[in-house]
Amino acid sequence: MKVGLQLASFTWPGGAPEIAHRLGEIAQTAEEAGFHSLWVMDHYFQIPPWGKPEDHPMLEAYSTLGYLAASTQRIRLGVLVSGVVYRPPAVLIKAATTVDVLSGGRTYFGIGAAWFKAEADALGIAFPDLSERYALLEDTLRLARQTWSGDTAPFEGKRVRAGYPLSNPLPLSSPRPKILVGGDGPKRTLPLVAKYADAWNVITSPARIDMHRDRLRAACEKVGRSFDDIEVTALDPEDLRSEEIPGYKWTPRWEVERLGQWRERDVDHVIVNIDADPANLRRFGAEVISKVA
Repeated sequence: MKVGLQLASFTWPGGAPEIAHRLGEIAQTAEEAGFHSLWVMDHYFQIPPWGKPEDHPMLEAYSTLGYLAASTQRIRLGVLVSGVVYRPPAVLIKAATTVDVLSGGRTYFGIGAAWFKAEADALGIAFPDLSERYALLEDTLRLARQTWSGDTAPFEGKRVRAGYPLSNPLPLSSPRPKILVGGDGPKRTLPLVAKYADAWNVITSPARIDMHRDRLRAACEKVGRSFDDIEVTALDPEDLRSEEIPGYKWTPRWEVERLGQWRERDVDHVIVNIDADPANLRRFGAEVISKVA
């Protein structure tokens, strides 16, 4: 089982002048500690409980991944997940391609239908209704696969048209960056995962993962695809919830037992939200990842 780390908060001592140094140190330490992947959110405000109050520091996702690519050598990088409304599809695909090339082919292309309307409204970003967002999501998934195959034929989608979808350079990941779709909706999201994705992310618990996975397996059967072709990733919220428990104290034993529940359910890749202090990451690698990964 692979273990990833999501960076949700950038509130560190020293404020904005220290963010770059601290972020690079965290990325390098996570890599050395044995984390398989490193993720950032695609938001412009903080969103409790994942980060801090909304007016605390937040970084744009793809420029942050570019910095992380230069700061590391092996760890895989991704956005968990990009809201499809935040950038024109071709621009999003180009950003993901650029990070893949600069990282030496170490990226996931995480994408979803978006949900944070208040954030979009606050910043003047168009936020169409759900059916429009899902149509845009499917077009973006189709366009990404076509672009990364090197096919420059005109693209016609439900909401997106691209007359000449050229990508030079092409990604270094083979056959493309892993396309990861986030969400668990059985009517819209899971059919898109089954048709287009290489990986899937769900926010859930070990007790509920089998239900979600069975739904995705059924969606795969409908389109004639093997469920085993899709990497199952889970974003584990328990690290955050545990802080609300009176008297709670983080221990490696607690983490090993909790991650062991994911491993028992054959989840491929679990992404955690822990205090990203470098000393804590080193301890997590030595006392947790070494036992469960």
